[in-house]
Amino acid sequence: MEVCLTYGKSGLKINVPDHTKVVAPNHIGLPADDHQMVLDALRNPIGTKPLKEMVSSKDKVVIVISDITRPTPNHKLIPWLLEELSHIPVENVTIINGTGTHRDETRDELIEMLGQEIVDTVRIINHHCHEKSELAHIGRSSFGCEVYLNKEYVEADFRIVTGFIEPHFFAGFSGGPKGIMPGIAGIETILTFHNAKMIGHPLATWGVLDGNPLQEMTREVNTFCKPNFLLNVALNGNNEITNVFAGELVSAHEKGCAFVKEHAMIQCEQRFDVVVTTNAGYPLDQNLYQAVKGMNAAQKIVKQGGTIICAAECIEGMPEHGNFSKILQMRNTPKDLLEMINDPSFRMFDQWEAQRLAMIQEWADVYIYSTLPDESVAIAMLTPTKNIESTLKELQDKYGKDMSIAVLPLGPLTIPYVEE
Repeated sequence: MEVCLTYGKSGLKINVPDHTKVVAPNHIGLPADDHQMVLDALRNPIGTKPLKEMVSSKDKVVIVISDITRPTPNHKLIPWLLEELSHIPVENVTIINGTGTHRDETRDELIEMLGQEIVDTVRIINHHCHEKSELAHIGRSSFGCEVYLNKEYVEADFRIVTGFIEPHFFAGFSGGPKGIMPGIAGIETILTFHNAKMIGHPLATWGVLDGNPLQEMTREVNTFCKPNFLLNVALNGNNEITNVFAGELVSAHEKGCAFVKEHAMIQCEQRFDVVVTTNAGYPLDQNLYQAVKGMNAAQKIVKQGGTIICAAECIEGMPEHGNFSKILQMRNTPKDLLEMINDPSFRMFDQWEAQRLAMIQEWADVYIYSTLPDESVAIAMLTPTKNIESTLKELQDKYGKDMSIAVLPLGPLTIPYVEE
């Protein structure tokens, strides 16, 4: 049968055996008017007064958004937020692009994310986690680090955080407090959030909030300088809004997580010999660093010693910015890489993604279908494939004619699991 994988902007069609298990999210009907749905959520929020009543026309307002590696529909949410805050002079509003440890967005990318009018009329800044002069010290975390957040966020009169909620491979769910921590945190705080002990914790996984140390830390950091208002959305595979959660940070986020878990996490009866996955297409599959999420979703249901095939375009490469590629080149095997990262003396930003990739590779063989040059694939200790269908036929020699196969056409937008 034919399956269409999310891949880049155009998708990728492959043929798979008829007995293949296709794991896709439960269908959710779209709202008749997503604009009105967002306005209704802003006017009838969870746990707070209506947004318009909370903000004075004299307030200095910041709106934190997620960067271009996330499919948050900022081009809709930000204009609709400003529509509801029409009593606020535009010069009183600053949009902070929550880059975390990622690179700045270019003007053209900001236009792609927000629309020409917003870029032309509203002040927008990229967050810089390494620039101490742009950060404010707000306390010390019980997880053992000093807490730094973006200074303009801290000094604002009214703080809004936006984002979208999906299962997250070590924080349980995205959205909510993660928009602030690590979105606009300082590098020292981010490194603790992503240290080897945190990333390796058994409850640091998809769909888990209670007992998840990353979720506990991000919530704690948010209490030091809490957003006054949250606007999060749930999305389908086409990045269309299916539901809206607005209001008090924790209660609105928890309600959103419950909705997403119900629709985006699918139970499977067994593990599979081979799992074909994606990283949900553009913008999520722009680089290999991000594509680890799709591989991790597949690991949830692949047998130990099985095979994962990941289709991720990776038009940005590894990427070149950051330390991901550099860390991968420090050792020659996933096992040795894990030993290095788990050494308490090792500390380098981006180690968390290298750690998760190595953990996956210790569990299963991993193939990558992408635009990556062969040398990049070799650095990552992955196996390249130029044709997924041919690779599936070759794997049948390894696993036999009864080889079990699953496909995650939307990658980490659908998280499968097996009760074990």
